[in-house]
Amino acid sequence: MVSAVAAAEGCRWITPEWPAPAWVRALSTLRTGGVSRPPYASLNLGALVEDDPAAVAQNRRALKVAARLPQEPAWLTQVHGNCIRDLTSGEGLSPADRTAAAGGWGTASERGPADGAVARQPGPVCAILTADCLPVLFTTEAGDRVGAAHAGWRGLACGVLEATVAALESSPGELLAWLGPAIGPLKFEVGAEVRDAFLRAPGAGKADDAAFVPSARAAHAGGGEAAGMGVSGGYLADLYALARCRLSRLGVERVYGGGECTFTDAERYFSHRRDGRTGRQATLIWLEDPPRR
Repeated sequence: MVSAVAAAEGCRWITPEWPAPAWVRALSTLRTGGVSRPPYASLNLGALVEDDPAAVAQNRRALKVAARLPQEPAWLTQVHGNCIRDLTSGEGLSPADRTAAAGGWGTASERGPADGAVARQPGPVCAILTADCLPVLFTTEAGDRVGAAHAGWRGLACGVLEATVAALESSPGELLAWLGPAIGPLKFEVGAEVRDAFLRAPGAGKADDAAFVPSARAAHAGGGEAAGMGVSGGYLADLYALARCRLSRLGVERVYGGGECTFTDAERYFSHRRDGRTGRQATLIWLEDPPRR
């Protein structure tokens, strides 16, 4: 579940509906309210998709103002891996990244490569860019640290959620997770090798297997509306279910969100699988100063 859409300065976003402390701030942008032209219309926040760099910079400036971000988000060069950047301590950061972090990340382009980030104090803004992959946000129940992970199927399979939880250095039982907008289970067809990659993982079981439905069977049950019905041996994969399986094995039981579909909701979301050349929405999380006692 998500809250009602918020809007400011033309930018539009949704916010997680989860029991996080009030000083834990988070949002996931929608595609409207920016200046980019088709096929990147209009609030494209990705700098590596061949959009006009000036338009991307203007969109990022507008979001920073509209959302009252404390710093420029730490935009990462995402590579579908499991490297996590610690934006507070500098662990996992290159020398250039440490300089950028010390200055509030400034206006530079993507940092990285990495597919997740954590922060332990007010200021740094963890940012994930997606156009079908699953963004996953984390916070502790005490609201003293936050994190974000880029969890497409490759990232999920190679342990990006496990790496993010480890980087938070908090008991999994104290964590809350939110699953942001991603491609839905009726539109995400994958090959048998993808299913095999998940079922070979340590601890994988029936719940993981249930996240894969043979395409022909799904198409028949859905009246022929499932995507990619013609691929022999293909499966429709549920990224949300796969993420929940991984989080459950880690001991993260309080998981919120899920249920959106970037592929089917063209008015609100960019989708690479639907459109090919397209923009990126951003999912952000950061800490503000908690109230003084």
